[in-house]
Amino acid sequence: MKVMPGFAQQGVAENDSELLSVTDKKRLLREMLYARRFEERCYEAYVERKIGGFLHLYSGEEACAHGVLEAARIGHDYVMTSYRDHIHAIKCGSDPRAVMAELFGKEGGTCKGRGGSMHIFDVAHRFMGGYALVGGPFPLAVGIAKGLKMKGGDEISICFLGDAANNQGTFHESLNMAKIWDLPVLYVCENNLYGIGTRIDRSTAVQDQYKRAAAYDIPAVQVDGQDVEVVYAAAKKAIEHVRSGNGPYFLELMTYRYRGHSMSDSNAYRSKDEESKWLKRDPIHILRNRLIDSRDLTLSEFKEMDKAIIEEIENEVIGFAEQSPEPRVEDLEKYVLAENDPYVHGGVN
Repeated sequence: MKVMPGFAQQGVAENDSELLSVTDKKRLLREMLYARRFEERCYEAYVERKIGGFLHLYSGEEACAHGVLEAARIGHDYVMTSYRDHIHAIKCGSDPRAVMAELFGKEGGTCKGRGGSMHIFDVAHRFMGGYALVGGPFPLAVGIAKGLKMKGGDEISICFLGDAANNQGTFHESLNMAKIWDLPVLYVCENNLYGIGTRIDRSTAVQDQYKRAAAYDIPAVQVDGQDVEVVYAAAKKAIEHVRSGNGPYFLELMTYRYRGHSMSDSNAYRSKDEESKWLKRDPIHILRNRLIDSRDLTLSEFKEMDKAIIEEIENEVIGFAEQSPEPRVEDLEKYVLAENDPYVHGGVN
């Protein structure tokens, strides 16, 4: 059983780590650390029963969303993902306070408390949603890409997906149509090795997901999803390919989630040895240590950054969510589209 598959890093040159400036690296370090602390505070709020329903955390996978979306044009390109969606929304420009308020089910949330954790949506920042249906975003990403191609322009559609979702029929149907029409869509597979509690080698014949795109003649690459600089370099090339009118691209990022699939997951199916090996490749520590080694950051500066982030999340983000009003009962049907329903208008006896 492979703990960490070998990475087929086609097209990733040795000097790709120099694509980002020191200023950008330090900003990305702060963004990833903020994401980790945000998710940890979500965990605590769930235990405190301030967040209800389902909650899927992103801790351990921060380099994936940040590396890819750093290479995209935020607010210009269209982004969607599955239900592990908080950090993607924030990186796309959503206010962290509104994201937390949405998790709290409050009126100040991105969807006014109607969507919750699994359905963050922010059209103003072109974050087109987190989706609870496994495999649900695949055809939607193709539809958006089809519309973009018909309209003209250089926007692209970016669809994040999990490795287990690739066994859905929508995966194959969507990749097939994306290639037939040469659509501007980038599929990003965050391969964390597990579909809920089932390890990929027990559910999937072809474990290297990037190889599956070959069936549709779509260029694909697999890289280390724990190193944000490697992710950025690979995503930059993938996005340039798509944006230049060359059709779809498939990017597989090898990563690992530190918590269970959701809050109801005991996480008892993974070995301590496996967890330990992946924890040694923490994406935040990789970038932090690299900056310290190059003398662009000190450990004390990192600790101060961490302290400031924790205080900001507690005082501003949690404070906003707690103070935001509850949705009114009178507004229960306010955002429900029902004008064509004959039952609503008395057209059916």
